[in-house]
Amino acid sequence: MPQSTTKKILPTADYVALKEQKAEEKSAGGIILPGSQAKTQTAICEVIAVGPGRMTPAGVRVDMPVAVGQKVICEKYAGTEVEVDGEKYILAKATEIVAVIE
Repeated sequence: MPQSTTKKILPTADYVALKEQKAEEKSAGGIILPGSQAKTQTAICEVIAVGPGRMTPAGVRVDMPVAVGQKVICEKYAGTEVEVDGEKYILAKATEIVAVIE
């Protein structure tokens, strides 16, 4: 019987795995944005996995500022895009996240 080969992303240090959400093609006021404008805005992503946090030179671990499941805003070209099992993810440092959406 074949076994599942689904892989799991486990970021290290202060890295996070993000899944980019589809870009909004309408503004809050209902104005339709041209395709190129919608694609050059900041990216809204969902946090899929987080690393344990970075270590300071003194050996103290700095906690991660985000948690799995949160929606965040990061710069459009932040991190490194990777593909795992046909799904695209962004691996970025926690410092590349600009804001958390509540």
